[in-house]
Amino acid sequence: MTKADPHTLLFTDLAEIARTLGHAHRLMLLEHIAQGERPVERLAELTDLTVANTSQHLQHLRRAGFVETRRDGKRVLYRLGNGPIEAVLTSLRGYAEHMRAEIRQLIADPINADGRHDSISRDELLERLLTGGITLLDVRSTEEYAFGHLPGALNIPADELERRLSELPRGREVVAYCRGPYCVLSTTAAALLEAKGFRVRRLAAGFPDWKAAGLTVEA
Repeated sequence: MTKADPHTLLFTDLAEIARTLGHAHRLMLLEHIAQGERPVERLAELTDLTVANTSQHLQHLRRAGFVETRRDGKRVLYRLGNGPIEAVLTSLRGYAEHMRAEIRQLIADPINADGRHDSISRDELLERLLTGGITLLDVRSTEEYAFGHLPGALNIPADELERRLSELPRGREVVAYCRGPYCVLSTTAAALLEAKGFRVRRLAAGFPDWKAAGLTVEA
């Protein structure tokens, strides 16, 4: 084959995409941008990077089409680019879960395999929402909740949960969710709720997986 061969060109493009994603900080930035568009300063704060370093990574992502920008007054906001980017991130997480047993254990049984409660899949949650009797609890920040959340979800950030328990109805099972399978906010919330006598489960994948599946999102 020559360099002009279509197959060679295709795999060259794939390799370039892989190189762009082959940095932990860029994947972290994409996870945060998937929650909603943000300026570089906020993204730097969320990822604990300098603004200059964050901006450099964002430019790599922008050249590859993973992020786009729009101007809001004096601010430049970053959002996900066109295409199935959230699905790509979900696939990467899925492969990591397959390859690393410790991640599989964390996601499959978020409360350290104690047998008291477990996670709930997206499909099972859809069925439960039709029958009712559950409370959807979004334990992300109010900022992320405002960008988008599961329909009908109640927002109580994880660090406010203990003092706001009275807002949760006692007779209903609680399904807590957060940013995704690596986010520990819903795990921490589930442990607290269980200790307080609530029936609780944790959405296995979280908000990005729900959104990537094309399901209804409220904002």
